[in-house]
Amino acid sequence: METNRVKKIHDFDQSIWLDFIDRKIMDSGELDKLINEDGVRGITSNPAIFEKAISSSSDYDEDIKTLSKEKQNNEELFYAMAIKDIQRAADMMLPVYNEEVQGADGYVSLEVSPLLAKDTEGTVRQARELWKLVDRKNVMIKIPGTAEGLAAIRTCISDGININVTLLFGLPRYEEVTEAYLSGLEERVARNEPIDQIASVASFFLSRIDVMVDPMLEAKGLSHLKGEVAIASAKKAYEIYKRVFSSERFKKLEEKGAKPQRLLWASTGSKDPAFSDVKYVEALIGPNTVNTIPMETLEAFRDHGEAKDVLESGLENATNVLNELKKVGINLDEITQKLEDEGVEKFNKPYNKLMEAIETQRKQLS
Repeated sequence: METNRVKKIHDFDQSIWLDFIDRKIMDSGELDKLINEDGVRGITSNPAIFEKAISSSSDYDEDIKTLSKEKQNNEELFYAMAIKDIQRAADMMLPVYNEEVQGADGYVSLEVSPLLAKDTEGTVRQARELWKLVDRKNVMIKIPGTAEGLAAIRTCISDGININVTLLFGLPRYEEVTEAYLSGLEERVARNEPIDQIASVASFFLSRIDVMVDPMLEAKGLSHLKGEVAIASAKKAYEIYKRVFSSERFKKLEEKGAKPQRLLWASTGSKDPAFSDVKYVEALIGPNTVNTIPMETLEAFRDHGEAKDVLESGLENATNVLNELKKVGINLDEITQKLEDEGVEKFNKPYNKLMEAIETQRKQLS
């Protein structure tokens, strides 16, 4: 029998997480199948995923009806429902968490409100609250890697909370995120608190970079570089990862049980129909990384993807691609900052839509 193509990625020490959650895949046994047959090793969620799940099915009606009596506002009601789903998914993922090296995988991510992306204190408050309410060791709380998010990430790591840093686009910001992680661990060590149970990933968003840069490349006569910038950035991010997590500073933490904060490739569904639908999966398979992929990308890879260890090949080319941008006056740092700002807005919209959908259903069901 032919080896499952998605599962084969794990042979190269990359973990595939599913960028999707709803009650149907848990009820139907589909999630179990994805774990056992495709080797899915984690789950990520976001407001857009929950908005779709709640708006497009009646699976949440009973909860909305019941919780409406005790929850005053729609956000409280949403998180009460989301926490139930996250706890259940975390329990289903627990065997993966308990495998070989305990805590290497098996995580389920729940995001703080995107409306808090520019609010450090609000983010810390909600992250602590969600961590306590979910009460599962194999959960990660998602915090956006905005300037305001950095201090929140550091504080939450110092608190012993597993963090999935989301919405990363630029290399300078990614380096700041690694600093926040290390500083948070060092604060715990200074208080003689354990660091061996803390896990974190840094989610680097890919396809959106190319969506913004490719028209600029075309205008500058660099069409041959279309679809190359995000992958080049990811390869350079991996260079930073290797440098930071082989440093003397990290080795001191590692002696006390610290784990590296793995890079996670996100936004890996191809947005340009001219590209392969598995482009951002095939190009970035490599050790100690995670790729979180939407269902349709997972199915596409299962059908025709090719798993090879390629992350560290073509590093010189990645450097050249980014140098080409500089030569023609395309400022990638400015672009990635713009993407971060837009990304916050893109998360706010489905979140607001989600609150509206809950309000509508509350009224209909009362």
